[in-house]
Amino acid sequence: MIKSILTLFFFISCIFLQAQDTLPKFSVKNVGNNRIVVDWINPFEVVRQISIQRSFDSLKNFKTILTVPDPGIPQNGYADTKAPNGNMFYRLYILLDKGTYLFSDTKRPVWDTARVRRDMGAIENPNLALPVIPNGPVTSGPVVPGNTVKTELWVPSKFVYTFKDGYIRVNLPDDEKKYSIKFFTDDNKPLFELKDIKERSFKIDKASFYKSGWFRFELYEDDELKEKNKFFLPKEF
Repeated sequence: MIKSILTLFFFISCIFLQAQDTLPKFSVKNVGNNRIVVDWINPFEVVRQISIQRSFDSLKNFKTILTVPDPGIPQNGYADTKAPNGNMFYRLYILLDKGTYLFSDTKRPVWDTARVRRDMGAIENPNLALPVIPNGPVTSGPVVPGNTVKTELWVPSKFVYTFKDGYIRVNLPDDEKKYSIKFFTDDNKPLFELKDIKERSFKIDKASFYKSGWFRFELYEDDELKEKNKFFLPKEF
């Protein structure tokens, strides 16, 4: 009996992992408004570098558009807002331990049709909400007929993000500009602020956030808002 349950669990796990685009597999979606979202799930214990590359051609002339600040994050992604068009080719360069590296397959963006339907307010089943990602995992539930369900596509920040040790890592551009960061709870209540930051790369103690869950932040560059985003602190901290 136990052996049968373990076999079934292993089978379901394999299906789940295949569906989640684990590296070297990844997904590329056109979500509209000149945004191409590249995302993946990292199953590797050790990964030294992940770089996103883009090309007009599927075989050559690939150029790196981003090297991920923390390649070890289990789930990560990037919104490309500077692609010349929506038909570019994308691939990932993945550097593993001891100099081992590999390239993913090459992909073109596909339209995120589920998002398009949601943006248009179309609900095929009026008794079931379309997938929503407001504060975490995909959820579903009953909705009032006629209500429009909106979604928020979350892409982790490359400046402020949760590191694999549970701390908050801050990586700022290495320039002469003045930076400050305001932190908030998920319902936008102020927590604390870091003013006139001198260091460009540092960690913030997870104890500063007093509990697990989602937290929001605002990053300012020379007193102008540079980014608004959020990060998640897991329960085990």
